[in-house]
Amino acid sequence: QVQLVESGGGLVQPGGSLRLSCVTSRSIFSFNVMGWYRQGSGKERESVATFASGGTTNYADSVKGRFTISRDSAKNTVYLQMNSLKPEDTAVYYCNAKILVPYYGNYWGQGTQVTVSS
Repeated sequence: QVQLVESGGGLVQPGGSLRLSCVTSRSIFSFNVMGWYRQGSGKERESVATFASGGTTNYADSVKGRFTISRDSAKNTVYLQMNSLKPEDTAVYYCNAKILVPYYGNYWGQGTQVTVSS
């Protein structure tokens, strides 16, 4: 059983910063891909930032230069540092982990709300 637990969401003013954390129930090296997704009200869930076990990172165009994904393997934790936040960043943010080989597994956290508003 894989568990992902997010924390760090909240209310922040435009231009502010937040850091989201995702703690996994097993070593992050167990996963082939890890990342953050978000879903705004009335919108589809979208990828925000991901990294693959080979070291490749990808960011949505809308967050490039403002968000940074990182990890601490000793703590089994993945982070999303969000700077220069905008109202359009308001969403529920979800941590995701995927196993691609030798079997497929796709795991989600419960989500954490981020609200950017003055």
